[in-house]
Amino acid sequence: MRSITGTTLVVVALTATISALLFPIWSYADRSGTGVANLNAGTVNTRWGPLSAADRDFVVRVRLAGLWEGPAGQQAIERAPTPAIKTAGEHLVDGHAFLDARVREVAAQLGMELPTQPNAQQQGFLKTLTGDRDTTTYEKDFATIVRQAHGKVFSLVAQIRANTRNSLVRTLADDANTTVLDHMKVLEATGFVDFQALATSAAATATASPTGPPPPVPGSTPPAVPPVTSSPSFPLPPPASRANPSPAAASPTATNP
Repeated sequence: MRSITGTTLVVVALTATISALLFPIWSYADRSGTGVANLNAGTVNTRWGPLSAADRDFVVRVRLAGLWEGPAGQQAIERAPTPAIKTAGEHLVDGHAFLDARVREVAAQLGMELPTQPNAQQQGFLKTLTGDRDTTTYEKDFATIVRQAHGKVFSLVAQIRANTRNSLVRTLADDANTTVLDHMKVLEATGFVDFQALATSAAATATASPTGPPPPVPGSTPPAVPPVTSSPSFPLPPPASRANPSPAAASPTATNP
């Protein structure tokens, strides 16, 4: 009898121990405060797939970008200190006219409200550019401020495109990626982007220590790079999913959903 009782106690103890070890594994993903719990708490279902809080924030940010970068581009066209600055302004105006029409279309389908004016920081950007009287100062401020803003949005677009479960948000991210990359390139082509300022600003907000291979030894010969002899065997994507939005949708005076 004592043997049976002892064995029973051992079995019960082992079962309790195993349960205690496994319970956190089973329940961890659903605990309040975890990433998965936060994702689920901020997500609503739509006919195009789950719409997370991050998805909604992205849609709003796309709208906000157009509300100040469009006017910044128009100002660059009007001031046109150099042909390169004017060209960059034209790309900003055209690109954000298209992207703004797309984001308003997506927001209307998702039942989202969108802002109607830039936020305080973006209004500050426009105020800085308007206040620049010296041509060189304006050129540097325009290229660097707008390029920095696009760099931040570019990383957000990649994150949303990689993780969203909503097909409407996914296609909007495709359009945003194409537009933002075009704007980054044309701004850099002006020759006025201060890359040192961009790198310093990014480093000031970074939290992780840099990693990677050691720097090259001064005076050493780098390894030979084989030439590129072939083109991609797959077709490249079009510049935008809808290159010709309807006139009503593209109008800057269209009402906000």
